[in-house]
Amino acid sequence: MDRHSHPSHHHHADDEGEVDVAVQADILDLDAEVLSSYLTSAIDRVHDLARHLPVRRILDIGAGTGSAAVILAQRFAGADVVAVDQSAEMLARLEAKAAGIGLAGRVLTVEANLDESWPAIDRVDVVWASRSMHHLAEPGRVLEEIFAAVNPGGVLAVAEMSGHVRFLPDDIGIGSPGLEARCQAALQELMRVSLPHLGADWGLLIAGAGFADVAEQIFDIDLTAPLPASAGRYAREQLRRMRNHISEAITADDLKVLDGLLGDGPDSVMHRQDLAIRGRRTLWTAIRP
Repeated sequence: MDRHSHPSHHHHADDEGEVDVAVQADILDLDAEVLSSYLTSAIDRVHDLARHLPVRRILDIGAGTGSAAVILAQRFAGADVVAVDQSAEMLARLEAKAAGIGLAGRVLTVEANLDESWPAIDRVDVVWASRSMHHLAEPGRVLEEIFAAVNPGGVLAVAEMSGHVRFLPDDIGIGSPGLEARCQAALQELMRVSLPHLGADWGLLIAGAGFADVAEQIFDIDLTAPLPASAGRYAREQLRRMRNHISEAITADDLKVLDGLLGDGPDSVMHRQDLAIRGRRTLWTAIRP
């Protein structure tokens, strides 16, 4: 297997489309840091399902900056992790992260665009795909490729979000409360075209690819004060990313309030004491017969 094979022709995309890779990398790292409890619990679930296996190789689809890849390598101490992403910049950050904690020899990277071709990867025992499947043009086809790559008895885990993370109190807004709800509704409408597979019936698609024992587990996220130290930065980067997409789809008043939240003044999310982090992630798991 060649490291950095199958170069891609475009950058890794976020959940609203193409963005600057450095910005998206920062958001991915913040997401993993702030929501570390969820990520650890989800990977613990995968580890439990694979307890009957001698897990030697794990595949991370759409690995991004590698927050999950390094946890998988730590949790499955006898396994190598093959991290696949279409962004060379993301993979470079992943390699640095793995090297920094002594995992350089066990976390391998493959640069590949799965919409173009499946890379040359040896058979694996566990596959992890977090918030990556909905970016694919043909996720059903890629799930069939994954099925063919997994050893019998192996475990597949697909994690997706159910709506966007929310940060703000409901009473924010000029004249009319509910700013964040309106902004997210505008974003959702835009995403219907750009990400048609977001919110797909992943259980049905996974079963259709040949996997058995498909199960769904919901992780509700509800973090309130005291929040992690990086919560303000996480909220600002997520809201800034949303603003970049919906600025022409919301009212001038809502845009003014949103800009105040993103600024450096007293209303900035960096200074607010009433932030919360609420959302939902769903994990589908299955076994390769």
